[in-house]
Amino acid sequence: MAIRFVNIDRDTPLLLPPDLRDWVPADHLAHFVLDAVEALDLRQVKVNTRGTGDAQYPPTMLLGLLLYSYATGTFGSRRIERSTFENVAVRLITADTHPDHDTICTFRRENQALLSESFVKVLQLAQALKLAQFGQITVSLDGTKLAANASKHSAVSYERAGQLLEQLEAEVQQLLAKAEQADATPLQDGLTIPGEIVRRQERKAALEQARAEIETRAQARYAAELAEHEKKVAARLARQQRGEKPRGPGPTPPSPEPKPTDQYNFTDPESRIMKSGGSFEQCYNAQAVVEVESRLIVGERVSQSPNDKQELVPTLAAIAPAAGAVVSVLADSGFFSEAAVKQVEQTAAGAPTGLVVYAPLDKTSHHRSVADLEKQPEPVAPASGASVAEVMRHRLKTSAGKTLYKLRQQTVEPAFGIIKAALGFRQFLLRGLEKVSLEWTLVTLAYNLKRLHTLAAVPKTA
Repeated sequence: MAIRFVNIDRDTPLLLPPDLRDWVPADHLAHFVLDAVEALDLRQVKVNTRGTGDAQYPPTMLLGLLLYSYATGTFGSRRIERSTFENVAVRLITADTHPDHDTICTFRRENQALLSESFVKVLQLAQALKLAQFGQITVSLDGTKLAANASKHSAVSYERAGQLLEQLEAEVQQLLAKAEQADATPLQDGLTIPGEIVRRQERKAALEQARAEIETRAQARYAAELAEHEKKVAARLARQQRGEKPRGPGPTPPSPEPKPTDQYNFTDPESRIMKSGGSFEQCYNAQAVVEVESRLIVGERVSQSPNDKQELVPTLAAIAPAAGAVVSVLADSGFFSEAAVKQVEQTAAGAPTGLVVYAPLDKTSHHRSVADLEKQPEPVAPASGASVAEVMRHRLKTSAGKTLYKLRQQTVEPAFGIIKAALGFRQFLLRGLEKVSLEWTLVTLAYNLKRLHTLAAVPKTA
């Protein structure tokens, strides 16, 4: 029997224009994004209202293009522009039009309000589609370090900036003296004394600005550390008045002076040096709050803090109202502080808010011994007036607390894993806290849409 092959004909033109919807499967993410965008309210969009210039691309198309691109791991505006030619699903979203990279970047940069509102609308869409049930929810929160669009080698420390200023001042004086000498040795070809003086003066101005910014940050840090220091001093004094012997030396008062190692980055001054993995990199601290049942991100924000000690309150405040009331919060030990837990669990009058935080304070081994496998009695509740730390330790030792806290590693950590590994988003493309926050909103919005598409494709089981 003769071998037969499918006829591949690239030369015969199509007699009728193709319908791109037939080229993309019915259950494809592109169809879901188009339907979702059509359901969103786009009154917050920024468009050219002057009526001048060429015709504008519809905001629904540009928003759908951005969301689909971020959900499939295409982030740069030039790569998105190229995909409008190369990707059939993207051609469906753009209706075979091709917005240039500048149009895409401008739309993304100028529509923070639209993206923030769309984030809320997508959560409402999830509830309308019965893919999520909000109200009286349990959430898991965490932060992850994402690289800034700046190299740590473009940074200078406070001490090094001072040394460079002295060096540049000496070189300027040396160049001025050289200019006054009639028989001075000439400079290399293409270099002039006035040009070299101007270059050094510009560098001096940049270094002086860097030192001024570091000093401003040091004053803000001093104000926060001073308040914490006064609390420790007051607590130590109270123990002494009760007749208790204070343990260890007294708290050291903070200094308003900048530390020699405090740094300023010339490329993105609002980014910070943070420990990421096993090294220190120029980063932002991206925060996310995940609802444990649907695994949708219900709150997001970006912080400049290298740790999460002060992030519990502002991150919980970033939860969208559409998610409903929060009753339980699962966080790691880095978020715990007595002041923060009190602030979210109690009103200003001291009444309970109905929200309970679960944050372990003691390190536990991943290995379970034979004793851990045996059924343990419930721990004795702490006495009245116990500290927040004692109450938290008891809360995590109860069987209900252990069961609830296990949900954390199944929710927020996989969400970060999907964003970093599956989507491939490991570095911000924009610079500055405001633009970085916009980009993180776009990333989490794209994650939620992709999650909703997955939930819609999997039938609910009893």
